[in-house]
Parts: sequence; structure tokens; C-alpha cells
Amino acid sequence: MYELSKRVSYLKGLAEGLGLNEESKEEKILNEIIDILDEMAEVVSDNEVAIEDLEDYIFEVDEDLSYLEDDVYGDDYEDYDDDYDYDFDDDYDFDYDDDYFEYPEEDEDEEEDSK
Repeated sequence: MYELSKRVSYLKGLAEGLGLNEESKEEKILNEIIDILDEMAEVVSDNEVAIEDLEDYIFEVDEDLSYLEDDVYGDDYEDYDDDYDYDFDDDYDFDYDDDYFEYPEEDEDEEEDSK
């Protein structure tokens, strides 16, 4: 990120070297563009630092999860299957055309018991 800040500083030096009148429209626009670029370079730099911190945190969480999996599953971890064959659509009929759900009908006996 240092490279981006360095390039914005170089651009600022080039603009100053043009020798434009400080009150001219061109000078005002050029200075404003350079100031915006400088602010953007700072934000990008801050974001890079935050991303690095998040990467470190995610690595630590992943490592902790690995220890937890070892404690819970032990050596039998490979025996557990991550593929679930449960089909969520079997329980409810989702009617996306009408924007409502049709729930499965309950038995009349269950309705009377709940009252």
C-alpha cells in the first residue's frame, strides 16, 4: 500500500511543478482530485490492515475449531459423513408464485389435542 501513497505524493509534486495559478479552475480541480486520491489511498491502506487482521483471526478460529473437532470426534472423525440427504422441500410445499407457504395438513386428532 505504501506504493499507492508514494504515487499520489509524486502526482502532487507534479501538479505543484506545473506552476498553475492557484486561483485557476484547473488548479482547483487538480488539487481536489489529488486530495481525493490521497484519501482513497489511506482508506485502502486501512482496509488492507483490517483484512490482514481478519485473516489472522479466521486462521485462529479455524485452528480452534480443529482442536474442538478432535476433542469431540476423536479418531472417528473420518467416519462422520458431511453429506446430508435430508430434502427440506419434502416437509413444505413452497409456492413462490403466490408468495406464501402451503404447510402440510395436520391430522384432525392433533388439532383437537392442542386445544
